[in-house]
Amino acid sequence: MNEIYLGLMSGTSLDAVDAVAVCFDNTGSIQLLGTHSLALPTLLRNDILSLTQPANNEIERLGAIDIQIGLLFAQCANQLLAKLSLATTNIKAIGSHGQTIRHRPYLQTPFTLQIGDPNVIAEQTGITVVADFRRRDVAAGGHGAPLVPAFHEAILRSSNTNRVVLNLGGMANITVLAADYSQMVYGYDTGPANVLMDAWCQRTLQQAFDNNGEWAASGNINQSLLTEMLAHPFFAKMPPKSTGREDFHLDWLLAFLRDDYADVLAEDIQATLLALTAQSVADAVIKTGFTTGELWLCGGGAYNRALQQKLAELLPHFSLHNTDDIGIAPTWIEASAFAWLARQTLQGLSGNLPAVTGATGKRILGGIFQA
Repeated sequence: MNEIYLGLMSGTSLDAVDAVAVCFDNTGSIQLLGTHSLALPTLLRNDILSLTQPANNEIERLGAIDIQIGLLFAQCANQLLAKLSLATTNIKAIGSHGQTIRHRPYLQTPFTLQIGDPNVIAEQTGITVVADFRRRDVAAGGHGAPLVPAFHEAILRSSNTNRVVLNLGGMANITVLAADYSQMVYGYDTGPANVLMDAWCQRTLQQAFDNNGEWAASGNINQSLLTEMLAHPFFAKMPPKSTGREDFHLDWLLAFLRDDYADVLAEDIQATLLALTAQSVADAVIKTGFTTGELWLCGGGAYNRALQQKLAELLPHFSLHNTDDIGIAPTWIEASAFAWLARQTLQGLSGNLPAVTGATGKRILGGIFQA
């Protein structure tokens, strides 16, 4: 019997809530039925950003923003249902990622925190919600991230060719899918994807992002600055590893520019940030040991032509693809993954890959909030 799930996602880029409706058949095959996106109001976006770094009165603000995000997620889900003329009774469950506001896997007491109250979403939609996926993996000794590689394995692994799936959201992560099924699937965050480029674009041009990477393409890479940024300790860590705005944020970039690079042209900074993303990704792909294969792009950065060209230049033995080829546009993969994770939870199946997150074993992820 076919089942319909919704997936809700708001990522590090903080641009919008993404919602998908997907249908699973008895074999687990997935079909994308429809999508919807709801922009984050500017005030809420700024409030969320303020919570990603330590500040005063955090608990009071967190409590209020938790509810506000839950209401926005529910609104996005309800709008998608109306758009597709689907009744709540048609939906098995909603998988909600929430909004990450702090990710600290390297502390002595590690934690990760996503907000967007699932009680509110269940109440406002009348649909069972599965949420809080990451913290069980952390409790089992993992990073709680990345989680999407388990979904990548389910939909993209092939016995014919080695594949690396590259998700380019605010941060970048890879999933390594060897054609030899006896080899373990693994993956990890490689560093920033869009987060620094978007922040610099917003600060300098008052634009949310660099369309197709055109601004970056107009500049020249500052090799000295690139080398210094690549010296960030995260890049030298061995996987499993994950990162977030705690490591890579605008103030981190500005610290370089206040010192030795104050006179570098703005477009050259953007070109260098694009090169930082491309080089850190390419270094990770080369470490797979695959001499040839396919690189599958997903996430908003999959549409950055300048970034595509730089990746193709750095990885000449890989052919580039994006997930449009399997019927799910790159920008909807993560939301689809959380619909899939909700289904895993309700079926009593694990949703993590220990080789990816570092957990001590496979775990059923998330809490269930009944309609």
